[in-house]
Amino acid sequence: MARRRKHEDEHENHERWLVSYADFITLLFAFFVVMYSLSSINEGKYRIMSDSVVNAFRKLGVQSNNAQMSSAPIPSIRPSPPPPSPEVEEARKAKAERVKNMAEEIRKVLAPLVADGQVRVTEGAFGITVEINASVLFNPGEAQLGRDAVTALRAVGQVVAPAEFPITVEGHTDTIPIATAAFPSNWELSAVRASSVVRLFVESGVRPARLTAAGYGDQRPVADNLTPEGRARNRRVTILIESRVVEPEVQSRVRASGIADSILPSDAAPPVPVAPEAEAKPQTPPAQ
Repeated sequence: MARRRKHEDEHENHERWLVSYADFITLLFAFFVVMYSLSSINEGKYRIMSDSVVNAFRKLGVQSNNAQMSSAPIPSIRPSPPPPSPEVEEARKAKAERVKNMAEEIRKVLAPLVADGQVRVTEGAFGITVEINASVLFNPGEAQLGRDAVTALRAVGQVVAPAEFPITVEGHTDTIPIATAAFPSNWELSAVRASSVVRLFVESGVRPARLTAAGYGDQRPVADNLTPEGRARNRRVTILIESRVVEPEVQSRVRASGIADSILPSDAAPPVPVAPEAEAKPQTPPAQ
């Protein structure tokens, strides 16, 4: 019996604990894999679910303990406006024809300047835009209209005088600063230049109640102030004749979207970012 027990002891496996240890490590690895998978959220599905829950609570009242939580009112869908009557459509077409004829008359009286590229006359859904280079109207750094400028603008004033459309005259400069006794900055220069044009329009027969003068200085450029050509383009006077002749379907979309009535003309040029003043200063600043 002693020899048999000795033989069994020699063949006993002392590494059986490795099996249990391996099982434990496997279970631990599986546990962390499951925890990681639960912590990973699909962002797209989460956003969809979140938006659905928010919309549901906005539109529906929730009852709890015989009490109802107030929810935001559901916005009503505006019905499509009825088609305009024949009289309204006829008046709109007549107004559009008057605006077109007015733009052609302005181009005709300013034909030499339009041909030279000093004047731009454009039509949009909301009015007529007349952009005049400041060098045509004023001497450098001044706001008094020249003799030729008076003749040209007086002709424009006589064209727009019989109409009832509001008119806004805007003065613009480049980024080159000015500091004189009369004009401490470009704001004063642009505003006085716009006022000079408005005053001439009043003398030409345009009702003062239709006119507005605005000076924007160098804050609304239409070209790059880093080049001489761009600065020359930015020194300008813009005349906006707000006829607002809009097609019925466009007008209905504007009303439905809640856009204010003071929409800029569709042909208005987008503002160009103004470069830092240190970079915009040329070695020989051109005149305003």
